[in-house]
Amino acid sequence: MPTLVLVRHGRTPANAQGVLAGRTPGVHLDDVGREQAEKVAARLAAVPLARLVASPLTRTVETAKAIAAHQEPVPTIVRDKGLIECGYGDWTGKPLKELSKHPLWKTVQSQPSAVTFPGGESLAGVQHRAVTTVRRIDAEVAAEHGDGACWVGVSHGDVIKAILADALGMHLDSFQRLMVAPASVSVIQYTASRPVVLFVNDGGADLSGLKPPARKRARKRSGDAAVGGGDGSL
Repeated sequence: MPTLVLVRHGRTPANAQGVLAGRTPGVHLDDVGREQAEKVAARLAAVPLARLVASPLTRTVETAKAIAAHQEPVPTIVRDKGLIECGYGDWTGKPLKELSKHPLWKTVQSQPSAVTFPGGESLAGVQHRAVTTVRRIDAEVAAEHGDGACWVGVSHGDVIKAILADALGMHLDSFQRLMVAPASVSVIQYTASRPVVLFVNDGGADLSGLKPPARKRARKRSGDAAVGGGDGSL
């Protein structure tokens, strides 16, 4: 099975100002966000990427470009709408302080599976299309590059949280327990028996261990958990 590295985009002015950017076009990384993108790109430089996929929004593409610039050869960035930000509808562009007073806010916090944003997308729909997308791409990468390949998906906080919740076997109503910070790394392997989550919201670990093994040493992971915890190898 390939290794999927989920990267949230770096910080934007909207993040810093507490505004829900959603799918607003032209939201760029700010100075902090560009620095964050460079740091995560440097961490991934030692890991050859079989594919680099990004949500088509500006901030995710900018983060993906930073990652691509640290790869040799430089990969093509594939823009995939399956990884796009949640469609927040009428909430788009509004301050979070204002939205927190909306009656729907409490449901977003306690029962996200029941939420459809006014004029927008349901969180259950976000999870379905995001998980379907990464599963599809993962299968394509496996078919083209083999089970040892590593690929990156650059996306958004709620989208990555929804993917992680599914991989962890959590009900969507618990996904607010997860934190996915700007430019953080979360890593999943979709094995034959179950998803295995290697990192969640990581901001500084050495990622060189994700580098695919030499072909002669590559082995297919069954997904079975080692009784007692095993040796901690990836």
